[in-house]
Order: sequence, then C-alpha cells, then structure tokens
Amino acid sequence: MKTAHKTDSLLNNIKHIHMIGIGGSGMYPLAEILNAKGYLVTGSDNNENEATKRLSTLGVKVYKGQKEENVHGAELIVFSAAVHEDNPERVEAKKLGIPQMERSFLLGALTRKYDNVIAVAGTHGKTTVTSMITQILYLNKMDPTSVIGGKLPLVNSYCTIGKSQNFVCESCEFVDSFLQFSPDISVLLNVDNDHLDYFGTMENLEKSFAKFVSFSKLCYVYGGDNRAMNVVKQTGVDFVTYGFENCKYTARNLAPESHGFAFDIYKEKEKICRAELSLPGKHNVLNALASFAVCYEMGVSAEGITEALKTFTGAGRRFEIYGTFGGITVVDDYGHHPTEIEATLKAARDQGAKRIIIAFQPFTYSRVANLKDGMIKSLSLADKIYLTPIVASREENIWGVSSEQIAEKLGGEVIDDYELLAEKMINDANKGDIIITMGAGDIYKAAHIIAEKLKNENR
Repeated sequence: MKTAHKTDSLLNNIKHIHMIGIGGSGMYPLAEILNAKGYLVTGSDNNENEATKRLSTLGVKVYKGQKEENVHGAELIVFSAAVHEDNPERVEAKKLGIPQMERSFLLGALTRKYDNVIAVAGTHGKTTVTSMITQILYLNKMDPTSVIGGKLPLVNSYCTIGKSQNFVCESCEFVDSFLQFSPDISVLLNVDNDHLDYFGTMENLEKSFAKFVSFSKLCYVYGGDNRAMNVVKQTGVDFVTYGFENCKYTARNLAPESHGFAFDIYKEKEKICRAELSLPGKHNVLNALASFAVCYEMGVSAEGITEALKTFTGAGRRFEIYGTFGGITVVDDYGHHPTEIEATLKAARDQGAKRIIIAFQPFTYSRVANLKDGMIKSLSLADKIYLTPIVASREENIWGVSSEQIAEKLGGEVIDDYELLAEKMINDANKGDIIITMGAGDIYKAAHIIAEKLKNENR
C-alpha cells in the first residue's frame, strides 16, 4: 500500500474541479482523465487551442480568459506552476476558501491510485519514452492509463485512459515536480545540465533525481550515462541497465533503414529479437531499448513490443515530420538544449539530408546564459541557421543575453516574423534538403506556414 499524502484526500468526496490553464500540455491530459473518472471538470485558458476544443467536445466547460466568477461552485482549484498567486481566479478561490493544488500534486495523487506506476524521468527523451511505453502497452492489451507531455498519434491525445492498474507518466524534474509522485518503476534516461536556474548546481540536480528514484522499487537506467548511473547507485534501489554495451539489455548491429535504425536486442549474452524503428536517430534506439526492457519484464512478448515500436512514428513535436514537398522535408522538434539540438541534427543527417536549414527558438534567458556555447556548437551542425528572439517565459533578462549573440557566431540571422522566416527558409531550400523548426515555444507555427506554402507551390 502506498503512503497517502495529505493532499490526496482533496480528491475524495468532491465533484467539481476547476483547472486554470487547462489547455496547457501538462494540464489537459489530467483534465481528460478526471473527466473520464466522473468528476465535473471546468477550466479556463487565455487561448483557444486544439486541447481546449477537444475538452469541449468531451463535455468540459472551458472559459476563455481568467475571471473571478469562473471558480464559483468549484470544490478544488488546480493550477500549473506558471499560474501565480495574483491570478484573479486564484485570488477569488482564496477569498472563497476553495482548496488549491498545483498540477504536480494532482498527478502525484493519481499515481497513488494505481498499483503499477511507471514514471519516466531524465533531462532528454521523457516524452518519447513515455509515448513508446504507452503505445506498447496499449497495443498489447495491457490497457494503460498514461499522462504524456506530447501528443501520441496512436490515440491523438496526450493521454490514454485504461481500466488496468498500469499507469505511465512523464516525470519532469523542473521545480522538483516529480518528487510529488509515487512510482513503482522509475526510468532514468539521462542527467544533463538543465534547469540550473532552479537547481543552482549539478550536485543539487543529481540529488533531486536520486530522491525521485528512491521512491521506486526498481529503476531502468541508461548505463552509458555516468551521472545517471551515479544517481541510481546512491539510492540502493535495484536497477536494470540498458545501452550499447556492458548492460543487461543492449542494442547491437545497428543498420540504417529508410526511416530509422534496425538493431538486435540482447538480454545479457542472449539475442532476443531484431527491432526496426520508424523514426531516426541513435538516441531513439536507446529510447526504444529502454521501453523494450520495461515492457518485456512486465511480460509483454518480444514480438508484441517490436511490432508496436515499428508502428511508432514519434510523439508530437519530437522530430515530427510535416511532409515532403518537391523533395524538401519539413520537420518540427521541441529540442531546446544543446544535447537535444545535436541529436536532432544528427538524426536529420542519418536521414540523408543534403543540407539542413534550421530555425531555432531559444527558450528562457537563464538557459541561454548557461548553455550558449553549447547551443552554438550544436547549431553549427546545420548548414543554414536562423533564430527567433529568446522566449522569456517566466523570466526577466538579467543576464543580457540575446539571439543575436548566437547568430553572430554562426553567421546566422535573427527574424521575428514567422511569415518572413518561412519565405527565407523556403528560398534557401532545394530538393533533398531538410527544413527544421526547433524550440520549446511556438516556433511550430512557422513549420505550419512553411509546409502550407510548399504545398501550395506544388513542389
């Protein structure tokens, strides 16, 4: 039996839950799950998007904009970390004495309602691995409930809602959100230098990951990441390693295919099967191997896993291919850390790109200040480079950093207009080239414009 947290009781004996920022990628899947569980769910968002439209079709009342009256009648308020205390709905809820809960506490409470919780953590790859595990379990009739940080094309949603005790959740380290969860199985993909605006030092970051892993009974960890291995060894939790060598599960004999790598999967010295991926990049071989190890040890057959992996085309905004038009391929990707930029650009090269034309949207001033040199090095793998201004998110620019500083080092150009950016990237591109938009903000809008323009040109 899992130890209940004091906030868990808030979900008992209430009917009406109101969610502020309901259309966000972290909130929307929780709203869908709560709605399916029979709660009366309402929410508000400043913008209408695909998520708010979908929730409306499911019977969830979504208010546009945040107003005091939106919370009237609610018995619990859920908000994301980006929603501050001075938000009018939070102010009104406090005045009315309505309990409030940050979304990670709600997700944590849900993890304590399931007997087999698989929590996927790491600086890079969380969304992809959470999606892969979900797809494997879903297609093999394991009926999982899941919360994913991106859209899973198989179900056209950020979540699945099942009737089994299997619960798969993406587990983000930012502001220690994942420390609210109660995993049975943890997956630690890697530990890299991100969110240091919050953690301050790598030592603090590693301590947070170690605490997260310590909550689980078993951890699957990438054996090729020294920091991740050190984190797991600190905890005393049993662990299973995966990687390219010297691990319990290994991927061997990699061969590039039309859409990704084919490779053999070994458990120690025994070959289990050969797998084939429909998305590029060696990093995705590792993601698939982690997913294989978890599901294989849950009892899913090797054949069932490899069939599910072969049909997996990626999560939304993770090397998402918008199409090929006149020989020019348009891709959008969420990467915003140097390691992610490098992995994506190498994956594009694996696809046989003649030239790579990239538009990168830096995310948060603190990240640029901490990782600017790494960003410059990774972006240099592209042939032609554009940037947009830095997305401030929650920050003021106390570091004095700018996209122009990166562009200057790379011979790139900063453009603050997606229509103009689209025109320039299209003019640069020829048959055999890949256009990539990349970043954690709304740069995907440029990819939509580019794809539409190329389609209309009948290239």
